[in-house]
Amino acid sequence: MKKILPFLFFVLIFNLSYAQTITIGLLTDKNTPEIQPLLEQLKTEISAVLGQGQIINFNKPLENNYNLEKAKTNYRSLVDNNGVDIILSLGVLDNIAIYQYKTYAKPTIVFGSINSDFINLLPEQKTSQINNITYIITPLSYKKDLEAFKTLFDYKNIGIIVDDYVADILPLQSVFEPYFTKEGKQYKIIRITETGLMSESLDGLDAVYLGGGFQLNNTQFKSLINTVNVKKLPSFSANRIADVERGILATNQPQTNLDQFFRRIALNIEAITNGTNASELPILLEYKNKLTINFNTAKQIDFPLRYAMLGFADFIAGNEEPNKKDALSLLDIMNSVVDRNLGLSSAKKGIELVQQDIKLAKSGYLPNVTASVNGVYLDPRVAKISNGTNPEFSTSGAIVAEQLIYSESASANVDIQKELQKAEKAKYNASELDALLNASVAYFNALILKTNATIQNQNLQLTKRNLELAEQNFEGGASGKSDVLRFKSQLAQNTQNLIDARNQLKQAFFTINQLTNTTINKDIDIADAVLSQGVFKNYKYEDFYTILDNPKLQPALIDFLVEEAKKNAPELKSLDYNLNITKRTYKLNDTGRFIPTVALQGQYNLAISKSGEGTTFPTGFPSAPDGTYNFGLNVSLPIFNQNQRNIKRQTAKIQEEQLGFEKQNIELSIEKNVNDIILDLISQIANIEISKVAENTAKESLDLTQNAYKQGAVPVIQLIDAQNNYLQSQLGSATANYNYLLTSMKLERTIGYFFLAHTEVENQEFIQNVNAYFLSKN
Repeated sequence: MKKILPFLFFVLIFNLSYAQTITIGLLTDKNTPEIQPLLEQLKTEISAVLGQGQIINFNKPLENNYNLEKAKTNYRSLVDNNGVDIILSLGVLDNIAIYQYKTYAKPTIVFGSINSDFINLLPEQKTSQINNITYIITPLSYKKDLEAFKTLFDYKNIGIIVDDYVADILPLQSVFEPYFTKEGKQYKIIRITETGLMSESLDGLDAVYLGGGFQLNNTQFKSLINTVNVKKLPSFSANRIADVERGILATNQPQTNLDQFFRRIALNIEAITNGTNASELPILLEYKNKLTINFNTAKQIDFPLRYAMLGFADFIAGNEEPNKKDALSLLDIMNSVVDRNLGLSSAKKGIELVQQDIKLAKSGYLPNVTASVNGVYLDPRVAKISNGTNPEFSTSGAIVAEQLIYSESASANVDIQKELQKAEKAKYNASELDALLNASVAYFNALILKTNATIQNQNLQLTKRNLELAEQNFEGGASGKSDVLRFKSQLAQNTQNLIDARNQLKQAFFTINQLTNTTINKDIDIADAVLSQGVFKNYKYEDFYTILDNPKLQPALIDFLVEEAKKNAPELKSLDYNLNITKRTYKLNDTGRFIPTVALQGQYNLAISKSGEGTTFPTGFPSAPDGTYNFGLNVSLPIFNQNQRNIKRQTAKIQEEQLGFEKQNIELSIEKNVNDIILDLISQIANIEISKVAENTAKESLDLTQNAYKQGAVPVIQLIDAQNNYLQSQLGSATANYNYLLTSMKLERTIGYFFLAHTEVENQEFIQNVNAYFLSKN
């Protein structure tokens, strides 16, 4: 061992002494904060590929600030710098400047946005065939992008946004003019600078193709996207999927191509350091284009998304948070239901109708005054012998006034109508509680369906990735074509599941619109609901969660909630009011039948005119006055009313007993419902925790199975099972919180108290009552 250690130390020193040092010079248009992480990723990849046997130095990137002459100067400075071994060009202008040279003194790798539309290669050409230079040519193509955009939206007049320095150098019209002439469409090249994009430049356009924007920082780029989206113009990016994540509608660039680019650059540098001339390196980097669509942007600009797109496009929400100001919370929906729900509006009218019945009942004690006029023609023979008392022609008037002093039936009717009004209000309160529960159910169902649609979309994208793995394994001979066909079948099933999920979500939104008396097809969104966040933060739901999770407090809590439910239940209150009506009816037909009805009556009669026979009185007969009156007092007491009073009294007694049984039954139902819901809540608490563990485990299992499938170590059915298991665990974990909150709403309906429908002061008083009850039990 003593002899071996010096030998190993000598070998180590020898290797370090002869380790190769390579210096790489970098060229870029501008070293922006957005570029720096990518450069670090590239450096890491190069160092990893070359290994510890190489010492890699990177010069500080030289910027041309979008100036072609500066780009040429930077390139010459690296060529003249003896300390630089390899030149790596990343900028668009740098690539254009280098392309104008004919000979290259140092190995040069040109990488960047080199559009294949401007490069003419022979079909058989696979290398640059120029000493010391290699290109990395990708499937970037304006014409291919425009074809893909056309399948998404059949534009007529499109604006092509490019950086001004690119428009000055590249022959853009030589590409676009023949293409659009052939397609029969109009186009407009829009040049942008660091100042951004003027809204007026988009006038008259129906679509936008983003072919530039490299010189814009994040703020400027967001401003550009906002300008395009405010005009509701479909947009397509030629550059990267990150543009779609920031708000562009679509792109045809895949997510993972940067990894391929960096790996190719690293392999090229490794080959050059091993003595391979750059002219011999492959220049084509093939990857599959993938259409990606931002569905939040599509919604923002009212862009119709066809279900047929699901089979070939990826849908993402993007990095930008969707506009939440119009998203409805549960409290918003509850308030809208109370204010605008048609069922509740109809129930309110029921209360008003009963109020009218009370007025009608009370009107029995108001005076009744009747005025009448009579005209009479009498047989003249009779009139002649009437001695002036019945003339042939006569008109007379009468006014009759009646005033009820007291009636047991009228008084009972007033009392009954008042109780009916209270019962109607209790009925309305029950309807309102039911409507609030229906709103909660509709809201949480919509949230569950919204989450389901999102997860189904993620599962669809996962199936697409697994299909790509199966195709790669098939092409590499690691698996048969049956795997590819199996995933294609799975893709069709997942696509249908996503379509169903989105349709179900629309139906859930229809239900919310119906409950809030809104146009059924109105486009709405709902805010997420998280325990002790948002509208639930101020209502102590997490405290209630803690109490439920404590077995020692559960019995006292159940007792309190049962008492509270019985106290608040509008159904029990309605029964009490109906019981009062029954008792009043019994009293009316029992002792009330011995109470007489007392009324006053008065009448005034006036002879208006008389003519014809019998108008004069005989001599000696006194003439009757023109106006006469009388007053009377009426007292009535029915002696025997066909035994109806006894029958009605017996009926009232039976109804009273019936209502008593109904009340007991409702109280038992309330007690059972509270106990059932508490058990459900306890189960939901366990489900929340278990589902998190299940999701994490399923995700880890899926990752391991995917890696094993890549290596051909597991069959396709095992990967599908892992994917399906992850899908179900995602759904379970995502909906567990919603199910708990929904069950809480059902409990609140049972106890007749919705926290969200009350003020913070009222809710604080409720919590104090709970604590006081706990103290009394202890």
